[in-house]
Amino acid sequence: MTAIRQVAVIGAGMAGSSCAQALTLAGHTVQVFDKSRGPGGRMATRRLEWRDRDGEARTTGIDHGAVSVTARSAAFQAFVNQALQAGFLAEWKPLLAAGSLPVEDGAPLCVPVPDLPALCRHLLDGTAATWSFAVDSLQRRPLGWQVAADGLCHPTLFDAVVLALPPAQAAPLLKPHRPDWAGQAAATPMLPCWTLMGIADDPGPTDNAPQAALQRDLARPPTGELAWVLRNDSRPGRDRRPGQAHWVVHASAGWSQQHLEQSADWVQRQLQAALDRWLGRAVDWQHLVVHRWRYALPQAQTTTDGGCWWDADLGLGVCGDFLGGASVEGAWLSGLAMSAVLPQRADSRGR
Repeated sequence: MTAIRQVAVIGAGMAGSSCAQALTLAGHTVQVFDKSRGPGGRMATRRLEWRDRDGEARTTGIDHGAVSVTARSAAFQAFVNQALQAGFLAEWKPLLAAGSLPVEDGAPLCVPVPDLPALCRHLLDGTAATWSFAVDSLQRRPLGWQVAADGLCHPTLFDAVVLALPPAQAAPLLKPHRPDWAGQAAATPMLPCWTLMGIADDPGPTDNAPQAALQRDLARPPTGELAWVLRNDSRPGRDRRPGQAHWVVHASAGWSQQHLEQSADWVQRQLQAALDRWLGRAVDWQHLVVHRWRYALPQAQTTTDGGCWWDADLGLGVCGDFLGGASVEGAWLSGLAMSAVLPQRADSRGR
C-alpha cells in the first residue's frame, strides 16, 4: 500500500488522539472511532450527580483516570509547554502527605484543565469522530478497510487502520490479519485498578485531626491496599466547595488484581475502610462510587522498538502506552511514532 489518504484511528485516548492529530497535519483524512461518548480513554473525568446535606441537587466532575502528566523527553516537554501556554494544562503542586513514596522522582506535575479529557479534545479538534461505536470487526476489502460495530458497518473504505487500544482489546481485531501481533498483544500483561471517588464532608481542623493532617492533597502509601490518595478539589480548575472534600482513591495493582471480579459494593466498602485507616478518621460521605479499570497500565515500564507496529502491505498499525511506555507521555509518543511511519500523502507536500 503506497497511497494512504483515508485513515481510521480506533481509540480516542492519548495515543489515538496524538496519532490522529499528527496524521491530519500530514495531510491525511482521519476518522476516529471510540466506544465511549467522547475522547480521553484513561484520561477520564466522571460526572457525579447527588444531593447534598440540604437536599439540593449537585453535580461535579472527579478525575478517576491518570493522576498527572509529566514530561521527560524533549518532544513531550515541548508539547506540554505549548499546552500550558494555551491553557489546556496547568501545573499542580500538591502537598504530599508525610510518609508517602516520592512522586515521579520530583518531576513537575501537570493536569489537564478543566478536566482530564481536555488534552484529547484539544488534539482532536476538527477531526471527524464517531462516538459510542465499539469496533468489533475489521474487514479488508479489495478497495480498502471497513470497520464495523455490532453488525453496523461504517460506509467509508479506509486505506489504513490504526488500533490505539489496550492490547487485550486490540488482539481479537488483529487476529484475522496479523495473528502474530494478536498473540503478542494477548500476552501483554496490563495491570488493573479499582478506583473509589466521591464527595464527603470536610469537617475542618479539630483537636483529633489538626489542620496539617487535613491538608493532604496527594499521597502514595508505601504499603497496604492503596496506591494513590488525592484530593481532587486541590487540583487546578476543579470544583471547590466549602465544607466538602472530593476524594479519589486508586487501589494498588496487586490488590486490584486479587479482587478484580469482586462486586462493586464489596470493593467500595473495602476501599472506604482503607481510606479511613490512612487518614486516621472516618470519612463522612455524601456520595461515592467505584470504577474498575481492567486495563489501567502496562506491567512493563519499557518501550518497544519504534514505539508502534506497522504493516505497510496491509495498511495496519498499532500504537499505545504498552508500546511507547507506561505513562501519558508514553502513549503520546507511541501515537506520534505511529503517524510518522505512515507514508505521507503525495498531494500534501508543501502544505
